[in-house]
Amino acid sequence: MDQPLYTTRPADALGADALAELALDLRWSFNHAADDIWSRLAPELWEQTHNPWFVLQTVSPEKLRRVMVDEAFREQLDSLRRGNRLAAESSGWFRQTHPGTPLTSVAYFSMEFMLSEALPIYSGGLGNVAGDQLKAASNLDVPVVAVGLLYQLGYFRQDVDAQGHQQELYPFNDPGQLPIRPLRGANGEWLRLSVAVPGGLLWIRAWEVRVGRRTLYLLDTNDPVNTPAQRGITSELYGGGPEMRLKQEIVLGIGGWRLLRAMGFTPEVCHLNEGHAAFAVLERARSFMADARVPFAEALTVTRAGNVFTTHTSVSAAFDRFGRDLMEKHLAAYAERELEIPLTDLLALGRRDPRDAAEPFNMAYLAVRGSGRINGVSRLHGRVARRMFQPMFPRWPEAEVPVAHVTNGVHMPTWDSAEADRIWEEACGKERWRWVADDMEAQLRSVADQELWRLRARGRTSLVEYVRKRMARQLAEQGAAPDQVARASALFDPDVLTVGFARRFSGYKRPNLLLRDPERLVRILTDARRPVQLVVAGKAHPVDTASQALVLEWNAFVRRPDVRARAVFLNDYDMLMAERLVQGVDLWFNTPRRPWEACGTSGMKVLVNGGLNLSSRDGWWDEAYSPEVGWAIGGDDTGDDLEAVDARDAEELYTLLEREVVPDFYHRNAAGIPSNWVSRMRESMARLTPRFSASRTVREYTEHCYLPAAAAYLERAADGGRAGAAILDWQAHLAHGWEQVRFGAVTAAGDGATRTYRAEVHLAAVDPETVRVEVYAEGDPPVRQPMTRVGPWTSPGSFVYEGAVPATRPPGDYTPRIVPCRAGAMVPLEAPWIRWHDPRTT
Repeated sequence: MDQPLYTTRPADALGADALAELALDLRWSFNHAADDIWSRLAPELWEQTHNPWFVLQTVSPEKLRRVMVDEAFREQLDSLRRGNRLAAESSGWFRQTHPGTPLTSVAYFSMEFMLSEALPIYSGGLGNVAGDQLKAASNLDVPVVAVGLLYQLGYFRQDVDAQGHQQELYPFNDPGQLPIRPLRGANGEWLRLSVAVPGGLLWIRAWEVRVGRRTLYLLDTNDPVNTPAQRGITSELYGGGPEMRLKQEIVLGIGGWRLLRAMGFTPEVCHLNEGHAAFAVLERARSFMADARVPFAEALTVTRAGNVFTTHTSVSAAFDRFGRDLMEKHLAAYAERELEIPLTDLLALGRRDPRDAAEPFNMAYLAVRGSGRINGVSRLHGRVARRMFQPMFPRWPEAEVPVAHVTNGVHMPTWDSAEADRIWEEACGKERWRWVADDMEAQLRSVADQELWRLRARGRTSLVEYVRKRMARQLAEQGAAPDQVARASALFDPDVLTVGFARRFSGYKRPNLLLRDPERLVRILTDARRPVQLVVAGKAHPVDTASQALVLEWNAFVRRPDVRARAVFLNDYDMLMAERLVQGVDLWFNTPRRPWEACGTSGMKVLVNGGLNLSSRDGWWDEAYSPEVGWAIGGDDTGDDLEAVDARDAEELYTLLEREVVPDFYHRNAAGIPSNWVSRMRESMARLTPRFSASRTVREYTEHCYLPAAAAYLERAADGGRAGAAILDWQAHLAHGWEQVRFGAVTAAGDGATRTYRAEVHLAAVDPETVRVEVYAEGDPPVRQPMTRVGPWTSPGSFVYEGAVPATRPPGDYTPRIVPCRAGAMVPLEAPWIRWHDPRTT
C-alpha cells in the first residue's frame, strides 16, 4: 500500500503492508472473515474496540513477525486479500443490470456516517442510514462516492453516575488510531482545500476511508495553519451554536464539492442526506458557471436536475435556520464574488417567501429549491414531508407537493449474528444481499422451527453474557460495593423473554412510556412463572435537560431492589452495543409519538436475527406491521391531547405484553418450542428482512432517483446548458403574464357515463403552449384529466377548452385549473404558479 501513512506503526514489519491493506478497508465491518486475524493479534483489544487499525498500531513488530511465521496464518491472510480484491474487481448488480448507463458517479453528502465503532463520527439514525447505504452501494457496485466530516471529538460519550445522572465525555479521536489515511495527490502532498472566510482563508484537510468498493472522503479543519477557532470547526458533531453549525455546513457542502472537483470527479448526481449539506447545491452550480461560462441562475437550473434531497425531519422547527446577520458574515462574499449574485438572491433560495427579508435562511428550503427530486424516508413520512413543504407551493394540493418517499433499510450483513448469517446463507445463498432475490421469502420459510428457535436461544445467551460483563464493569466504575459488582455475574437468565429498548432519548420518542405505570411494569418483569428481562440504553443530547431527566428516571427504576435482577440500563449506547442488542433480544420496543418518527431503523436490525417488534404505528412500522409479524400500539389518529394519547398507548403496551407477547413466548409445544412465537419469527424474517434491507433501499434510489436524475442533468447540461436558459425564459414568460391568467365561464354536461367540462380561459399574454388546462379531483391518486383546446374565444388571448371525466363522482369533486407545462421542466418545483376555477368569479 502507498506510504507514508499518518501512523507511527513500524512499516518494515513482516506482513505489515498486507495487514494494513485489510485494516484500512472497512469491508471488515460487514464481512467478518478477518475477525480471527485481529483476535489472534490482540484478543482483548479486538474485543473492546473492534478496530483492526488500532490493533495493528498497537502490537509490536516482534509479534507481527511471530504470527507471520505461521503458515496457516499467512494462508488465511493471503486468502482474505485475494477475496477482497476479487470482490472489488468483480461486476456487481449495478453494472450487470444497467450496462451502458450514463450514470458514472453519485456524490453522497452527509453530516455523519455510522460505519463502525472504530470510526466514531456519528450520532444516531442519520449516520446509520448513511453508513448502511454506503455499504450497500459497495455490495451492489453502485458508483457512489461519499463526503462527510472528520470530527476531532465526534459525538459525546455517555457515562451515568451513581445517582443516575448522565455525564457527557468527549474523548479525542486520534486520526492515527482511526482506519483512515490522508488523501494525497499524485505528487504525494496531502490534499488541502481552501474556502474564503471572514479574515482570510480556511484550510481544509482531506482523508480517505475505504468501504469495500466505495470511498468516503472526510474533511477536517484541524490544520496547524488555521486559527484556533478555525481548527475547532470540525471538533464536535452537533456541538456549538448556530454559527458553528453554519461553518460546518459550509465546510461540508462547499468544501466537499471542491474536494470532488480536485479529485477529478464529475458526478452526474448529488445526493443530499438531509439539509445540512445543501450548500453543495450552490458550489455545484458555481462549478458549472465556471465550466460553461453561464450566469448562476442558468447554472442552478441545469444542475438542479441532478440533485436529490432526502429529508429525515418530521417537524419543520427541526430544520437548520440561520439569521441574515450570520449569512451576511459568512456568505456575502461568496455570493457576490463567486456566485456573482447579490446576497439577497442567495437568501431568497432559503426562504419560504423569497421576498420576506425578516425570514431566516432555511437549509431545507435551499435543498428543495436546488433539487430535482425530494423524498422522505418512509411512506408515512412522505405524507408528513409534503405537509411540511406545502407552504412553499401555495394553492397546490398537498398530494402534489413534489416529495416522494424511499423507505430506509439497514445493511443486514452489518447487523446479523454469525448464527443468523449461517441460517440465511444456507437458505438463500452467499449473494443474497448483492442481488435482487425474489425468492428469499420462500427460501427462508423452509427453515425448520428448531433452527429458528435455536437461533434465538443462542442470541439470547450471548446477550446475557454481554450484559453481565458490561454491568460488572459499569457498577465498578460507579463505585458500587464489591458484592454488588459480583452479583452482576448472575444477572438475567438465558431462558427468559428478553426485551430491548435503546435509542436516542428525546421527548417525541417517548422512551419512558413503559414507565407510565411502574408498578404494572414491575409485575410483568417479576412474574414468577413468566418473567421478562429488559435492557435499556440511550443518550440524551447534552442541552436537552428534559430528556436527561428521562435517563435519570430509568436509572432510578432499574436500581429498585425488586427489579434489579430483571432490568438494566447500559451506559454509552454505541454501535458495538447496538450490534449486541439487536442480535440477542427476542423483542424490540419502539414507542415514538406518531407521526414524528420519520422512519426509525433500530427495529429493522432485529429482523435478520429473528427478533420481533412491538412498536407504535409510525415510521417504517406503519407500512411493515401486520399481526403475523409482530405487534403494534396506537393507530392512524394522532390526537391533539398528547396526555390522552400517551395514556391510551401505554395501556395498549401493557395489555399486549400481558395478554399476547409474554403468553406466546412461554406457551411451548411438545418439542419445547413456542410455536406461535416462532411462526411470527418466520413471517417477520421472510417478509420483512429483504423488504427493509439497505440493498432494497439503494436499488430503489438508483432506479427511481439516480438514473433519471443523471439523464435529466445530462440533457440540461448538453450544449453548454442551453436547456437551462430555455427553462429560465419559460419561467420569465409565465411570471410576467400569470397575474392576467383567469377562467371565464365553465359549464359541465353529462350523458350518464361521462361528464364533459367546457371552460373559457383567458391567458392574455401567456402562450397557450406553456400551460396545461385540466380537470382535477382529489384522490389517491388524484385525477388530472387534460382538457383540449378546441378553439379561440371571442377576444385575443382567450381560448375554449374541453375535457371529459367519468360521471362516477359528484360534479362538486371536480375543478378545472391551469398549470405550467413544459417538456423537461419540473412542475411545481420550477413553476409554482397555479390558477383554479372559482365559480364565484365567473
